[in-house]
Amino acid sequence: MIAKTYTTMLGGRELSIETGKLAKLVSGSVTLRYGDTLLLVTAQAREDRSTLDFLPLTVEFEERHYAVGKIPGSFHRREGRPGEKAILSARITDRQIRPLFPKGYRQETQVIITVLSADQQNAPDVLGPIGASAALSISDIPWGGPTACVRVGQIDGEYVINPTADQLTRSSMDLVVAGTRDAVMMVEAGAQTVSEEALVGAIEFAHREMQGVISLIETMRAEVGQEKFNFVADGDLSVDLVPELAEKARTGGLRDALLTVKKKDRSSRTKALRDGIIAEYVPDAADEGAAERITALKNAFNKVEKQELRRLILEDDLRADGRNSKTVRPIWIEVRPLPQAHGSAIFTRGETQVLGITTLGTERDELLVDDLTAETGDKFLLHYNFPPYSTGEVKRMGGQSRREVGHGNLAKRAIRAVLPSFEEFPYVIRVVGEVLESNGSSSMATVCAGTLSLMDAGVPLRAPVAGVAMGLVMEGENYRILTDILGLEDALGDMDFKVCGTAEGVTALQMDIKVGGITPAIMREALAQAREARLHILGKMAEVLPAPRAELSPTAPRIVSLKINPELIGKVIGPGGKQIRELEAMGAQITVEEDGSVRIFSADGSAAEAVRVRIEGLTRAAKLGEEYEGTVVKTAPFGAFVNLFPGQDGMLHISQMSEERVSAVEDVLNVGDKLRVKIVNIDDRGKIDLIRPELEGKIAPREPRPARAGGDRGPRPARRE
Repeated sequence: MIAKTYTTMLGGRELSIETGKLAKLVSGSVTLRYGDTLLLVTAQAREDRSTLDFLPLTVEFEERHYAVGKIPGSFHRREGRPGEKAILSARITDRQIRPLFPKGYRQETQVIITVLSADQQNAPDVLGPIGASAALSISDIPWGGPTACVRVGQIDGEYVINPTADQLTRSSMDLVVAGTRDAVMMVEAGAQTVSEEALVGAIEFAHREMQGVISLIETMRAEVGQEKFNFVADGDLSVDLVPELAEKARTGGLRDALLTVKKKDRSSRTKALRDGIIAEYVPDAADEGAAERITALKNAFNKVEKQELRRLILEDDLRADGRNSKTVRPIWIEVRPLPQAHGSAIFTRGETQVLGITTLGTERDELLVDDLTAETGDKFLLHYNFPPYSTGEVKRMGGQSRREVGHGNLAKRAIRAVLPSFEEFPYVIRVVGEVLESNGSSSMATVCAGTLSLMDAGVPLRAPVAGVAMGLVMEGENYRILTDILGLEDALGDMDFKVCGTAEGVTALQMDIKVGGITPAIMREALAQAREARLHILGKMAEVLPAPRAELSPTAPRIVSLKINPELIGKVIGPGGKQIRELEAMGAQITVEEDGSVRIFSADGSAAEAVRVRIEGLTRAAKLGEEYEGTVVKTAPFGAFVNLFPGQDGMLHISQMSEERVSAVEDVLNVGDKLRVKIVNIDDRGKIDLIRPELEGKIAPREPRPARAGGDRGPRPARRE
């Protein structure tokens, strides 16, 4: 195939997609360029059908450090496991393309996005989904696209498509939207407390602006797209069984079983009902073909269960645990359950429970960033842990999963918006959300528990933040929005919509839509209902801890900050770092910035204060006319050298020691003597002349020492060439 390039304008800049030039052995391959950011995106599927009972799709986002002219910082100096940014970028693409594969498609499919060049202004994370859409559209892989993805910022009240990295620093929102020609499919946002109406407006704006990209990919598909291969989906034996099983389940008490409040009890009752019905159809599980028959019956029962739950919600406004659509589950909160943590809180909502823990550290604890962004460190960390016991399961435990990274990032964006600046609160902050029980909305419970633990630690948040997960059940024109969804409702529903914010507005949002036709009106209604729930949750939090504690937690380390003359930094560091090592040996960590900012960090407040006094002494500047209680440190025939404060001596001339003539300095002063002195002159070399203040006006002042040309030893001869 001859290479072809397709272009369109997006956000005032050219977007070009080329195919037929690179990676031609793969089913679908494109290179995508936007500014000087260049991506290679490939899509490939196996010929053989997988035996798995779900879609085996993997999306990989490969960051190459050569893309920004860097050598990786790892020990082996090569790229290793994907970092957090790469994982989040892969999830954006996955969430956009996964729903559009046909039902029953089970071929193992892989999309690989490789960043070949990154200009650090045009972010590759929203370009990867466009490349994936193009690669899948022109490939032979069955897929229902195309889709497109854009980022929206808001600067000075105006929406901006794909703001550059510089523009994003001035934006009140960072909103990523993906969609098809007709519908929005995915939204993810972080914001500086913006209104719900502003978010809906941004989503509508994004969907309009992405239409040109969708048209471009449709043109590519029409001109160079391959014929889609046929795949065989297993016949669904359960479909014909649904009507019959539905009647048996309803007469057998399915409604009462589904309305059981507790998750385990509900699961036990529905399982007992299902197994009883299956036993009627398959009395002997050992018979030939019994296994297939049992699987079909189980699938049919699951469909019946889903249908009945959706019917209860739409017709009776009744949910699996007996609530109506707008009710938040019961909440209880405990603050400071961990005696040694800097801040801690337990937040429980229904059968979802998260332990939030805050730890405060120094700049040395910041996360070093080694990806393709211009950032070098992150001073706010939020880690979300989802152990198998939280759902009553047994699973292998390994590293952090992509799901944990994604949920943690959502909670992090929600809370970051209300944190004080590093200048206001010079700590590196780590929040951990330990999910202890999970029955839906554990990421939102992490936002609440994390906020409470920060307030417990004494971190001066600008406002408390809470989060709630919303759902949707929709049949034609009939729909119902659900507040604070259960895990079961997430699975059976048509939308997963997580909203976080303060009483004033939204700070983070994540939306995944499983059906087409979600109108802006439904979005507005969902956001309004989420706001009611958020205010309710914030009220419950305020009953326990209405504001950040006025003082830092007694277990939290103290940071003392001061500013010194940048020219005196060397005095604090000392030759070869000798002085700063001596200071840190007093029980503190010390950081010194080029502008003279000094931070002293210690678990012992008195040690931090002692180090502060020492540093102030080392960097103290002598001033003309000031008096000091000094100590004689050396004598000479012409006078005595008096230490005024650490690192600073002055000279008391023999003529300034007494009203009477002094023959020898030792007749009046000796090393170790303490006396009060006053500065009467500081010459151009910083040399200090002293007098005993009680003699001022009684004896003739000493003539100031003349300045010397060429330094202390007089003018130097010209250098010999």
